[in-house]
Amino acid sequence: MAYRIRITPAALANAEEIYLWLNDGNASTATEWFNGLFEAFDSLKTMPKRCAIAPETELVGVEVRCLYYRKVYKIFFCIDADMVIIHHICHTSRDYPTVEEFYGSTET
Repeated sequence: MAYRIRITPAALANAEEIYLWLNDGNASTATEWFNGLFEAFDSLKTMPKRCAIAPETELVGVEVRCLYYRKVYKIFFCIDADMVIIHHICHTSRDYPTVEEFYGSTET
């Protein structure tokens, strides 16, 4: 089964924030990171359930899974029928996201 991918505005904002931070140090590294991030998203089109259920599941009240990207970034997503919904991206050193951060101001 091939899953469709949906990236929420909150997750896109997370990606942009990380990209801009990386870009301050090295533009080519930032671009490589950003392109690789979308390849990681695409990898979820097949077998997204290979990723473990995240502790953040308790926080938001729905099953949340986590894909690690480059070992230090967490991509949080949910699976709804044939769709993978990417909700939040953060560095592993960050605390658990709040519900607002996870869903973003426009998501409920």
